[in-house]
Amino acid sequence: MNANCAGADAGGLLIESSARTTAMQMNEISRGFGFLRFLVRMGCCAALAAVVFAAHGQQATAAAEAPAAQATGQAAHEAKPEGGGITEAELKQLLVGKALYLRGNYLDNTLSFDDEGRLMGHAAQGSYTLCAVEIGKVRLTRRKVEMEGTRYGLHFLGQLAMEDQSTAFDRVKITPRKKVVKITIERETVVKAKKAKAAGRKKAKKVEAAGPSEGEQAMASVAAAPATEQKAKGKGARTTTSPEHASRELKDAIDSVFAQGLDQRMIAAMPDFWRLYYQAVADKADYRPKDAAILRQSGVDQKAALLTKFEPDSNEFAQANGVAGMSLYHVVVGADGKAGEIAVGRPIGFGLDENAVAAIRKASFQPAVKDGKPVAVLLDLVVQFRIFDKRTDVPTPPEAAGKPADPVLPGPYSLP
Repeated sequence: MNANCAGADAGGLLIESSARTTAMQMNEISRGFGFLRFLVRMGCCAALAAVVFAAHGQQATAAAEAPAAQATGQAAHEAKPEGGGITEAELKQLLVGKALYLRGNYLDNTLSFDDEGRLMGHAAQGSYTLCAVEIGKVRLTRRKVEMEGTRYGLHFLGQLAMEDQSTAFDRVKITPRKKVVKITIERETVVKAKKAKAAGRKKAKKVEAAGPSEGEQAMASVAAAPATEQKAKGKGARTTTSPEHASRELKDAIDSVFAQGLDQRMIAAMPDFWRLYYQAVADKADYRPKDAAILRQSGVDQKAALLTKFEPDSNEFAQANGVAGMSLYHVVVGADGKAGEIAVGRPIGFGLDENAVAAIRKASFQPAVKDGKPVAVLLDLVVQFRIFDKRTDVPTPPEAAGKPADPVLPGPYSLP
């Protein structure tokens, strides 16, 4: 016993002695030796037993931690997008906080588009100056992109086309408080390609046993989805096996819905009077009629004049934000006394320029005369917009000449 203990304390014989002692211990216990003798032998093996117990505990802990680590790795793998797929973070980087315009000039605050960027349903349309949006939230699901944002109106500050355009307008928030603009765009559903089956009867049996394909399952999933996640009635859900293709199609749809600033496609879709204005802005020159034979007012014997007084309508956005003032338009008055080509000279924005052009087209003019004959001439026409009294719905009357001036209100869009 003492010799065994001394051998256990020796560095080179510890493992051999401990193993031999353990074997003896188990034999004596099994044969029913006395409890005292068992305790005496246990004294020599206590160190070894502790080491064995600790090693067993570490193995158990590692075995317990392995499934958790595997589950964590699997969750991280599942969170990653499939190869070539777009992520929610990428969409936020593309859309959130950017100066965007709705290409269709839609005025509704809830809009839905299909996976090609076409409007689903109907929505009122108006001036692009009321269709600036800023996206604040983006949520990407399997079937669509959901966005929330704010609508802005453009209030121009009176620059001519040939003047500096770096501060040509202000962006004014026109979405009411606690309200948001909600826009959704459908997207293709990505399904996994099914592997080719063996030819002949085995192939037929396997196909029969396999049940519905991935594409059929995706279609059934779309049909069973809530009404808010289904596509428009009469349109099927498009599927693809390529995440890269689905990502590209989604980006094309987003580009069909939004314009990153006033790009050429946006300007090309505008009415003539805006296109002529932005053409002059690009040339940094004053507007000139397409027909070079059009005379100026200074080159005729009798100038053209407006015969009917008119005051174009305002709108709810301009009234709610206190947008009023004067704007300038270049009008080609024909020999028949009717307005022909019209171009914005000094815009005002907020959808008021469209109202002004509509009123000009309805107005009657006295044509210019040169050498005793009526001729077409270019007329510069100033139009004034007012703030209406909310109680009477009529323009506020002019102030008396001797009345002291009221204090200046804070900000250009404040109402009294």
